[in-house]
Amino acid sequence: MEDVTTLIWAMFFGAVGLGFLTYGRRQKVIVPLAVGIALILFPYFISNVYWLVATGVLLMAIPYFIRI
Repeated sequence: MEDVTTLIWAMFFGAVGLGFLTYGRRQKVIVPLAVGIALILFPYFISNVYWLVATGVLLMAIPYFIRI
């Protein structure tokens, strides 16, 4: 993580991911649980800020559209 902006966005998506992970574990719902894990892990693999934000927003929208 080279840039401060990347670090801040990664921390934000990690915090949101922790919220999804906690919700998914307590409610026993698989989609928010999987999205939470993905939101915590994906900033390690994406270094471009624009791709990071686009991927994070897309992942955060998944539980809204997919309800299992």
